[in-house]
Amino acid sequence: MTGSDSPCIRLCRVDPATGLCVGCWRTLDEIAGWASFSDDQRRAINASLSDRITSTAEAS
Repeated sequence: MTGSDSPCIRLCRVDPATGLCVGCWRTLDEIAGWASFSDDQRRAINASLSDRITSTAEAS
């Protein structure tokens, strides 16, 4: 996956506690806007995903 590729893995379910998709770790706004985001915006979101996963795991 390059920095601007979608992280979607077709496991679409939003965790009500975090507001994040449990498959790709994006917010609903990020998922909805993905097609209109610039490559830089997509790269920034993708770069933040590992931190989101870690933060969510630590909070559990």
